[in-house]
Amino acid sequence: MTRADKIDRQLVYGGGVLFILANALLMMQEFYFFLLFPLLLVVFYYAFFSLDKLFMAVVFLTPLSVELSRFTGTLPFDISLPTEPLILIILMLALLRLIRNGSFNGKIFFHPVSLSLYFYLAWLLVTSLTSTMPLVSAKFFLVRFWFVAVFFFLGVRIFSRRRNINIFLWCYIAALLIVIMYSLYRHAGYGFLAQRAAHWVVRPFYNDHTAYGAVIAMFIPVIAVFAFRRKGTALQLWIPRILLAIFSVALVFSYSRAAWLSLIFAFFVWVVIRLRISFGRLLSFSLVAVFLIFMLRHDIVREMESNTQDSSSDLREHLRSVTNITSDASNLERINRWKSALAMFREKPLLGWGPGTYMFQYAPYQLSYDRTIISTNFGEGGDAHSEYLGPLSESGLPGMISIMVVALVILLTGFRLLRELKKGKERNLVMGVLLGLITYLVHGTLNNFLHSDKAAVPFWGFAAILVAIDLYRKKSGSLPENQQ
Repeated sequence: MTRADKIDRQLVYGGGVLFILANALLMMQEFYFFLLFPLLLVVFYYAFFSLDKLFMAVVFLTPLSVELSRFTGTLPFDISLPTEPLILIILMLALLRLIRNGSFNGKIFFHPVSLSLYFYLAWLLVTSLTSTMPLVSAKFFLVRFWFVAVFFFLGVRIFSRRRNINIFLWCYIAALLIVIMYSLYRHAGYGFLAQRAAHWVVRPFYNDHTAYGAVIAMFIPVIAVFAFRRKGTALQLWIPRILLAIFSVALVFSYSRAAWLSLIFAFFVWVVIRLRISFGRLLSFSLVAVFLIFMLRHDIVREMESNTQDSSSDLREHLRSVTNITSDASNLERINRWKSALAMFREKPLLGWGPGTYMFQYAPYQLSYDRTIISTNFGEGGDAHSEYLGPLSESGLPGMISIMVVALVILLTGFRLLRELKKGKERNLVMGVLLGLITYLVHGTLNNFLHSDKAAVPFWGFAAILVAIDLYRKKSGSLPENQQ
């Protein structure tokens, strides 16, 4: 052993002894956070020397993250631990690398999806500056910005390697499987027909069964692509098939009607694509359907008002309760929130009240006859329950248009790739990711979760996958395995 090796060993042993002594002294003072110091060293090592691995670690940790308020009670702010601090570290280091060596692929910045995001984020910033609650809006903007910057813009670069796309998907799926098994185990204790139990068995990982159902629905099309591919070993085929069964069961017992409907809609989109129904025929059919709905609107409303089926443990009855606008408290409260959002929009149609402010401002806009047994004046019951009406009230008409433009450009990119790619694994992957995005965009008419890492990470990650395949694929229609 050389003298240098002996010195290194002495430093390691000495550092270890000092760490143990320091920890012992701090624990005697009931200070336990120093135990996290070795973990912080690992985080900073990967942050500086292998940012891709830290990115994937955050993806895995996202379904398992827990809000800080669960440990500390009521706070003026809340963050998801450990993911949001790690996302901030990734963002700062990515920006430093970009400034230092400028090695970022310029095509990413000028892709149509990126251009639509500039419009979205720019208007979000403008309305944050004019907000009625500047601090609330500033936090909202920063959180939305770092989700988009890390999981879309940085994600596109990371996904230039085909292998990283699979790692991203399987990291999230594996962690979500842990949450699913935990939730199903807890639900089994109450009985799977205990519909109300679905609301809390997902805690502390998810605050609400609808967010849990929305994310599961996003990944079912992706898992289906892996499950029904034609080539692969028995293990490669049967593991996704088993996962597809587990995720389907979890979706059913999430009792999230919005998630069920979003997956049904995605299935019909898949049928349209498989049957190669032309856009002209689809548009004609859609116009006829809209015309019929308009002509029969009074009959449809009367039928909905006559539906008194409330939420139920019977799955058919629970699905039928979707159209109950007479007695189902969940449906009526959602309508109450939508009406409040529209009333807020009418008062501030251009700039809105400020991003993130709906939950603090909507109470006076509730009409007495719209209020339900779950209505509140204190904002603890959630926000506008819509990814589109929420921005309408918070950022005005341009705000709603901006998020709709982002959604439209992402979808157009996905459908274009389906036309251009040859049959094979790349096209199948695009199909799964696109259908996953469609489930969320449909779900977004009834709920909104993009402010949360649980939904934001897969949503912006899926968008990044489509853009990466669009930018980096070769003429053969295949994404390179090792391109940097």
